[in-house]
Amino acid sequence: MTSRELDAAGITDPTLRTAYSRCRQLNARHGRTYFLATRLLPVERRTAVHALYGFARWADDIVDDLDRRLTPDERDRRLRRLEADLTRGLHGAGGDEPVVRAVAHTASRYDIDPLLFADFLASMRSDLSVTDYPSYADLRTYMHGSAAVIGLQMLPVLGTVVPREEAAPRAAALGVAFQLTNFLRDVGEDLDRGRVYLPADLLASHGVDRPLLQWSRRTGRQDRRIRAALVEAEDLTRGVYREAEPGIAMLDPRVRPCIRTARTLYGGILDAIAEQHYTVLHRRAAVSRRRRAATAAAGAVHVLAARRHARPPYAAAAKDVRALQRKGPDGGRPS
Repeated sequence: MTSRELDAAGITDPTLRTAYSRCRQLNARHGRTYFLATRLLPVERRTAVHALYGFARWADDIVDDLDRRLTPDERDRRLRRLEADLTRGLHGAGGDEPVVRAVAHTASRYDIDPLLFADFLASMRSDLSVTDYPSYADLRTYMHGSAAVIGLQMLPVLGTVVPREEAAPRAAALGVAFQLTNFLRDVGEDLDRGRVYLPADLLASHGVDRPLLQWSRRTGRQDRRIRAALVEAEDLTRGVYREAEPGIAMLDPRVRPCIRTARTLYGGILDAIAEQHYTVLHRRAAVSRRRRAATAAAGAVHVLAARRHARPPYAAAAKDVRALQRKGPDGGRPS
């Protein structure tokens, strides 16, 4: 992590600086889209976002990406050790793992509800035994802990121009939209791990089941039924983005360019999936480097404009929220 970010956040303790730097490394290495958008945040808030991402990534790696020889029981034990470490950290003991020290410090500094971390870890643990979801309602229950709570954790860091509880449903929806996008992009990789995150009833309505997905993954051949199911899943995901959209205008004006850029970049993954004819079982769709750079550059322009035309954050910016709400989620871009 750059000294500038740490200094701006007022983090002077050497151990904490090392912990936050570790989280930044995880974000930069694994969250290209997320990390790029994070660089548009006010410098003093980036450390907290890196801590939240770093902790989430650490837990996810325990579930998925560590030594493939680990059994589910061994992964569960590691996850429970992490949870115990986090509990100690949230109670002021600091934590053993660097990611725990950083996220516990962030949670204390921004008064983030500890229950959000408990819900997150519960969803991570379910990945050790749950391999599919009968319905979208079942999937939403899982995504409350795996995605919605991430948006809710972010709200205190980002700041709002309305009461936080008013912005919370929109922030949760954006977290869900991002994860649904990842589920679509990673259908093939998740299938290799034995999981299908697309709801079984959605798939079945198009004549798709796990064996058909496995056949397509194994042979590299496409099937019109799979394509139809993926198109419906894309439409569902875009609907959640529309649900989340009014929330951007509820945020501190200085952070809106970051969140709008993240939304655009993740939406670009959906565009890439469609442009590649929904071949997600055979290749991983990604936004091109040039497009990511152009989107980030546009976001930087908006950052400069937001700083130049900064207004008293609550009353003035709240007018933007009310205007967007009158138009509805598709009625125009928030200012």
